Amino acid sequence: MKKIGFLSFGHWTPSPQSQTRSAADTLLQSIELAVAAEELGADGAYFRVHHFARQLASPFPLLAAVGARTSRIEIGTAVIDMRYENPFYMVEDASAADLIAGGRLQLGISRGSPEQVIDGWRYFGYRPADGQSDADMGRRHAEVFLDLLRGEGFAQPNPQPMFPNPPGLLRLEPHSEGLRERICWGAGSNATAVWAAQLGMNLQSSTLKNDETGEAFHVQQAAQIRAYRAAWNEAGHTRTPRVSVSRSIFALIDDRDRAYFGGERGGEDQIGFIDPRTRAIFGRSYAAEPDVLIEQLRQDEAIAEADTLLLTVPNQLGVAYCAHAIEAILTHVAPALGWR
Repeated sequence: MKKIGFLSFGHWTPSPQSQTRSAADTLLQSIELAVAAEELGADGAYFRVHHFARQLASPFPLLAAVGARTSRIEIGTAVIDMRYENPFYMVEDASAADLIAGGRLQLGISRGSPEQVIDGWRYFGYRPADGQSDADMGRRHAEVFLDLLRGEGFAQPNPQPMFPNPPGLLRLEPHSEGLRERICWGAGSNATAVWAAQLGMNLQSSTLKNDETGEAFHVQQAAQIRAYRAAWNEAGHTRTPRVSVSRSIFALIDDRDRAYFGGERGGEDQIGFIDPRTRAIFGRSYAAEPDVLIEQLRQDEAIAEADTLLLTVPNQLGVAYCAHAIEAILTHVAPALGWR
């Protein structure tokens, strides 16, 4: 395990039991948690994107703000739903945020998952082409986004421009060199992991995937990672890809931890349906004393296959507790798994 970061869904609710009672609370606390995680030595600060929900949504203002407040930690998403995105505008936003952060963005994108509303992308002005599904549309948006990130000119310049142009066709500006190689695909199946490898994207695999073999979640996820790496090598890419997995992991080291998560000991995978046709498997949560936790995680085949582990954090418990939970893993668990 080379890198460990956190992943926040950015939930907020006006409930008095929540430490994040408004969108402003969630956004500002997300920045503070990233700063705290960097000070603790964590490697990454990642954020989920959901639309029509009391969660983090538009990611680039947050990523830019985190980039301006930090200096070392990787900053990313897991994931942006490409069904909702204009690839052209997204290139400008992503490049600007990456330049502010000094080239630290690790953007996770995907075709998306079930959302709060029916076909929410239609409200954003998008519609699949005839004969295509919304998943096809999301992948097409991703392909356009990747092509634009190369920074090659494609637009015919005005012969009488307001400002002088460089020679040749024009590209979108600003351009952030190297961002194209830091795009990750959130794959929910083995087939989409192979597709991502063929296109030269890194891989993000979360706590949910299609149940393709009936085996334990971590076994299926490890097989997905191996299929991805085989496809990557077959495609002839010259760099080494990044592979991340996310987990809910809590080290029980004080009374707060036991009160919040002591009841999750011995969790098991869950089966559900993300749509009427797709049976999915949801990975278990881990909560135990550090010595027990270490042995449990050593048996997780997907964690062993990946190079990056993202720890999902209970952001509604506040920055101080989330920083404590991250520090507990980094201090008491991660070194035994080969981190640093």
